[in-house]
Amino acid sequence: MQPAKSILDRIGVDKAAAITGKSLSRVYRWAKPASRGGTGGVIPHADALKLLDHCRAEGIPVTEADFMRAPALAKPEQRGVA
Repeated sequence: MQPAKSILDRIGVDKAAAITGKSLSRVYRWAKPASRGGTGGVIPHADALKLLDHCRAEGIPVTEADFMRAPALAKPEQRGVA
């Protein structure tokens, strides 16, 4: 599951960068796999809160759950299981 990609598809990369104050390259890294220098689909918590607030204010259908990776689908190492 790629929460970052689904969120960015709804908001737009440019808008997400403006809302969070991050550079475009930083925002694009949220949707890249960790093996390629990205965050593996995870939007950092502080940025996720800003994006969620924006979506609520603009009526964009996004919930807290949309920012989370489904634990049952995540690999054990992504869930903190060794």
